[in-house]
Amino acid sequence: MRWEAFVGLRYLRTRRSEAFVSVITLISTLGVMTGVMVMVITLSVMTGFEEDLRDRILGLHPHLRVDGSFGADNISDAEGVAALLREDPRVTDAAPVANGQLVLSASGSLSGVYARGVDPASASSVEGIRPYMVSGSLEALAERHEHGRSRLGGVVVGAALLDRLLLQTGDLVTLMAPSFMASPVGALPRSRRFVVVGSFDSGMAEYDSGLLYMPIEDAALLMGLEGGSGVEARVVDPYKAGEVASDLNLKLGLPYWVTSWTESHRNVFEALALEKTVYFLVLMLIILVAAFNIVATLYMVVMEKRRDIAVLRTLGARSGSVALIFVCKGMIIATVGTGLGALFGWLICLGLGQYEWIKLPEGVFYVSRLPVRIVLANFLAVMGAAMTLCLAAAIFPARKAVGVVPVDVLRYE
Repeated sequence: MRWEAFVGLRYLRTRRSEAFVSVITLISTLGVMTGVMVMVITLSVMTGFEEDLRDRILGLHPHLRVDGSFGADNISDAEGVAALLREDPRVTDAAPVANGQLVLSASGSLSGVYARGVDPASASSVEGIRPYMVSGSLEALAERHEHGRSRLGGVVVGAALLDRLLLQTGDLVTLMAPSFMASPVGALPRSRRFVVVGSFDSGMAEYDSGLLYMPIEDAALLMGLEGGSGVEARVVDPYKAGEVASDLNLKLGLPYWVTSWTESHRNVFEALALEKTVYFLVLMLIILVAAFNIVATLYMVVMEKRRDIAVLRTLGARSGSVALIFVCKGMIIATVGTGLGALFGWLICLGLGQYEWIKLPEGVFYVSRLPVRIVLANFLAVMGAAMTLCLAAAIFPARKAVGVVPVDVLRYE
């Protein structure tokens, strides 16, 4: 241990007459600890919300989607495009889809829904929604169901929509397309009857109350599409979907356009990233207050140790060594406070993740407990920022210590 660090450590233990300095030192350490602890907990909770939301969006949306250019709502060779996507080793599966707005009629009520016509055998279409199934099964979409003398297709509907329409698995619903078809009595909307074969609950009300899944053949027929409205695909690494989309755009060319989930939901995740940055900056004020306490503590120590500083300078200590004494003391306070704050923050995050200490109100959030995600990079960023602030706070008192003139101090000793 360098002698400067040894002296700085000794200055942490003050005499009884200097007890006030010890109290300020303790307050400074607790301030740094509190600031670091609050910051790591907040960032862990924010990261947990972000990742949980990302997982739910990836479950309800494809990683990649291919649409026709110039506003085309139909891809006639959807199967051929899907085959081209599957040739890319980064794509795990691809399949045509037929998506569109429909009107659901049941129990004398009407409700607008967004229908996703999918191939139940394709992982790209249904694998993401599987963890959220609460009744029935996705496999039932591939079957025809007896209802009277008819064999009807099945639909999987959001749980919130079922509750609102007072429906349950096995009930009959009618889906109508906004487009019209000619009939002997005039233009009528296309409509077909379906059996509810399952329901899902993603926890996101906007999806659970207005989204349904149905066989792609029925959806294409009902919406008047040839082939499908697009192609959806899943990739090996969802976080590289943007890169894969760019490469596939070059490969497919016009009239196709490939978009990734990161583009479709860019605003949501940019808003979350901005919130995390704002929380980080605001909570840094707590550590900044503790840093001012460190300035006050070290400044008072400098004033009380002027005789010691003068003696050290007379014995040949360099200005840099004198300054390093007080920088070391400030960094000791910062290290202890930062270390304890990170430790307690980590323990509290573990507790929040393991036990339901804080329950979120149902219907307000899509989760009932705080989603906590401990990320080492967040801890390191907070600890680095805290140590940097505390180091900056120690520079001013250290410069004042260097400015002590030994002759002026020892003249009357």
